[in-house]
Amino acid sequence: MVDRAVFHRRELRAVKVAGLLVLDTLRWPTPFGSALRLYLGRGGDPGLLVQPKGEAVTLDEPEMVSGNVIVTGTAPEGDEALTLKLAAGGFSLPVSVPDPGLFDDLNVFVAQRHRETADQVAGWLGYHVAHHGLEALLLFDRAPPGQGREQFAQALQAAIAGMEGLKRAVLVTAPLPLGCADMPALGDPAMAPRAKDRTFAADPWRAALNQPVLYDILKWRFLSRAGAVIALDPCDILRLPVDGIGVFEACRQSHTGVMWVVGELIYPWRVRKGQVPLLADHICRAHPAADAPRSWAVAPRRLAARAVWLPQEVTGTQVVAEQVVEYDRAQSVLFAEAEVAALVNKDLLERDEALLERARDALGHRPVLPPERKAALVPANFAPLSDRVVIVTCMKNEGPFILEWLAWHRMTGVDDFLIYTNDCDDGTDRLLDLLQDRGLVQRRDNPFRDTSGRPQQSALKAAQLEPVLEQAGWIVAMDVDEFINVHTGGGRLPDLFAAMGEANMISMTWRLFGNSDIEVFEDRPVTEQFTRCAPHLIRRPHQAWGLKTLFRNLGYWDSLGVHRPRGPRGDGIKWVNGSGQPMPERMLRTGWRSAMDSYGYDLVTLNHYSVRSVESFLVKRDRGRVNHLARDQGEAYWFRMNNNDEQDLSIQRHSAALEAEIAALKSDPDIAALHEITVAAHQAKIAALLHDPSFSALHARLCSDRLRRLSRLHRHFGMNVFLRGPGVVPERVFEPDLPANFFFNTARPKGKAAE
Repeated sequence: MVDRAVFHRRELRAVKVAGLLVLDTLRWPTPFGSALRLYLGRGGDPGLLVQPKGEAVTLDEPEMVSGNVIVTGTAPEGDEALTLKLAAGGFSLPVSVPDPGLFDDLNVFVAQRHRETADQVAGWLGYHVAHHGLEALLLFDRAPPGQGREQFAQALQAAIAGMEGLKRAVLVTAPLPLGCADMPALGDPAMAPRAKDRTFAADPWRAALNQPVLYDILKWRFLSRAGAVIALDPCDILRLPVDGIGVFEACRQSHTGVMWVVGELIYPWRVRKGQVPLLADHICRAHPAADAPRSWAVAPRRLAARAVWLPQEVTGTQVVAEQVVEYDRAQSVLFAEAEVAALVNKDLLERDEALLERARDALGHRPVLPPERKAALVPANFAPLSDRVVIVTCMKNEGPFILEWLAWHRMTGVDDFLIYTNDCDDGTDRLLDLLQDRGLVQRRDNPFRDTSGRPQQSALKAAQLEPVLEQAGWIVAMDVDEFINVHTGGGRLPDLFAAMGEANMISMTWRLFGNSDIEVFEDRPVTEQFTRCAPHLIRRPHQAWGLKTLFRNLGYWDSLGVHRPRGPRGDGIKWVNGSGQPMPERMLRTGWRSAMDSYGYDLVTLNHYSVRSVESFLVKRDRGRVNHLARDQGEAYWFRMNNNDEQDLSIQRHSAALEAEIAALKSDPDIAALHEITVAAHQAKIAALLHDPSFSALHARLCSDRLRRLSRLHRHFGMNVFLRGPGVVPERVFEPDLPANFFFNTARPKGKAAE
């Protein structure tokens, strides 16, 4: 028997009266009567609503939102039909009573269903329940009234019966169409990107949504007390969690309670004949990648009531650009009747190993694989235009640390710096612009706002069109908290290249440097202050062995990547690790971190100063991140990245030369002055954050003796300890006679991890 406490059906009370389309009328009790919220369809004239004089019902000034009209007001107690007056006469409206208790504190998907089957929706739900902690679904069925709508409702109810972890599913319908009147259904084959036949029949029921306030109606009727809500459709699939962190928990803990949901289009190679396309059939990405529409994730209780939910934005809110949720849109689920060739040029498709792993392991499917292709050969006489080394990087509010990083890498042998910035308020942009005027760097505005992508990925994509990269001999994408530390010869990049022989790709494994127990920010070189770090052999957390890659500009790769270039082509790739040993072939497509058979520090290390001082870490947490890890940087992040186990002074053999290089930069009084401005801004930000109760509490925890001692014990912990946070570590690890081979792990978190 299906548990009817799980499955519910509701309907919008949409009506057409006196030239107005009223999408829904909400009425709920307050201590002073009833509150009202009316939603009018696009094109309606709010001037037709006459403010009643002497009537019990009162209406406020209408608010125009994306072509819709929202009207609030008050009425006497009761849930009966609402009587209003128009210029042309009076009329009654059926009312809906909000029921936010249905989703109280649950993790919810709010979605539209167009043509997907009940089995497709159930499979979509099952994956997200198992891997992301999804607990509930609010599904708006865009199908027209009739037998098909009823059959879907019954089939969905049966398909989700007994689904462990799913606590609520509410299916909402409307008596009137809400799509664009003259457009085909979303997913109509005629709208496929490469369709040859563009003829179609209009389908206002399933066409692209023409009433964007639908999402706000659903918020006020059902979702205002939900724990976290993500707007995605059954053709959309969240990527597997990083470190087991569920995106709903990331949303709850995000800076502002709102996060962007961004993604790419994915494709099957082929769907088996006679079968309905599944999410798990989609194992290919196009190169270059195609962006999917942007959506959002919200923690409703953290938002002001005035925030209006729309399909691609939440008005009246601030979003930290670097905090994003990533997803993939399965094109053949959306365009179920179209051939793959009508969706994309199949010559651009490449099998993605992460998608294949998800299809097989997480979704339990055996998709059709693309045929093996022979890589195109790069001409034997192809050579880079120069031997110049170029760093591509992104920055936001890194002002105090720029000169040391620039001086170090100029001294090490880097010739050019291409730097993308966004939303800086500490003088970073001004300092970099001055350095650009002096011919030392090239600065660009990060174009991510125009692409709806992540800042770092958007910058790397834009960088590929820059002349400085086209003319480069060696290229590396890296960050301002990373320092290339060459151990061979005189410690410069030419020495490294000579030692690596014919290698045209060199991956440098991170060595995580902790805060060395330093709490207070000082304007001194990072490489001088922070000398304690992780040991070479440190497998967990897996960020400890992340890597960045220097690669020769020989045309062997399609595009830049955060950790290594993407899209290998040609047979001439000679890829080595930091000890000059060949990298495993499995790394060619998706590898981003070293393993037991691929780490090496003999010739080069990438010193990674991820946390710096406690005070500077507070600024980093406030600033947010530039890449895909859609998580707050709190206590658990500090615990993972702050490793003070050993001391490494190898980079300080060049301290005198570094000091001289920094002094040379500061000999320019304008550069010196702008550096001081960024330092002052950093110190002011620290002071402000320490007056914020949440940051002050975090500061106290990070300075605690317990976390200081734990920073020297990482080698004793398993991966799940880092997923759950320092609170799970037992006190016995602090015993003075702790055995050298002591090892502690714990149960893996279920969809949520500490942050």
